Amino acid sequence: MSASRVLISNGNPMEKIVGFSRAIRVGPFIAVGGTAPVDADGKTVGVGDVFAQTRQCFEIIKAALEEAGSGLQDVVRTRVILTDIDNWKQAIEARKLYCLDARPVDTIMAVNRFVNPEWLVEIEVDAVVAE
Repeated sequence: MSASRVLISNGNPMEKIVGFSRAIRVGPFIAVGGTAPVDADGKTVGVGDVFAQTRQCFEIIKAALEEAGSGLQDVVRTRVILTDIDNWKQAIEARKLYCLDARPVDTIMAVNRFVNPEWLVEIEVDAVVAE
């Protein structure tokens, strides 16, 4: 018997146009895709502020995990993706606010840019709901 597949949306109209989900849960596994620092209207939160942008990403991730029947306590991996690797300390200070108890494994990397040049960070997480 295969595990059920649950798609989690946060209302982004691009989800249906492009064909992606904010998160997906298959059995106990939840993957949350690259999460940008935007508000409900799609506007960038914390322009120029990596700490504020990282917090916004984690707030969106937290809501997606909760909608999937999970929470930050189930996060097993984070990926912090920055446009400037020198901003890693501010991003990690914000990450600690959400991940200190779960202590997931982490990858920090830099890319040239994101779709929106105001975005300084995107975050991805994987979670596994404990039995």
